Amino acid sequence: MTEITTLRGATAFVAFANLAYFGIEFAVAVNIGSVSLFADSIDFLEDASVNALIFFALAWAATTRSRVGMTLAAILLVPGIATLLTAWGKIIAPTPPEPVPLSLTGLGALSVNLTCAFVLARHRHHIGSLSKAAFLSARNDALANVGIIGAGLATVVVQSAWPDIVVGFAIAAMNADAAREVWRAARQEAKDAHV
Repeated sequence: MTEITTLRGATAFVAFANLAYFGIEFAVAVNIGSVSLFADSIDFLEDASVNALIFFALAWAATTRSRVGMTLAAILLVPGIATLLTAWGKIIAPTPPEPVPLSLTGLGALSVNLTCAFVLARHRHHIGSLSKAAFLSARNDALANVGIIGAGLATVVVQSAWPDIVVGFAIAAMNADAAREVWRAARQEAKDAHV
């Protein structure tokens, strides 16, 4: 089996897993009023879209893949912007989310994202910006989920919305950094294609 074939299988699995958990996490986020879960649920939807796009883009030429990589870099910024808007609303009315559903949902998300990161890890240095985008999304999501679990535990202690808000901002910052890395990889891929 070729590298592209195995990566296509991996991205199909990751797209499905992310779409399935998006529905769960979004419902809990809305129910308990959590900024960090909202940010992470939107990120699950974005990851499902990114991996579906990668699945199809792998059949295209290198120059087209580099353009798709640049587009994916812009898409990676969308969850961060949505999070900032949600956090602003939470800052104005800072009610803490329910800590137990916050932590348990974060734990479920962590298991999904660790599985996806493991599936994508062997491809992270192959096929340019597309595999890098897929792996960085899964890796960053697993890190974000650790933060969400911590926010839930901190909320038990301090009874404040701030741990949730801070983790939401951290998730937005990680998405911005991943977008920068994918953009650089896509630019390099475009240069290499024209050599």
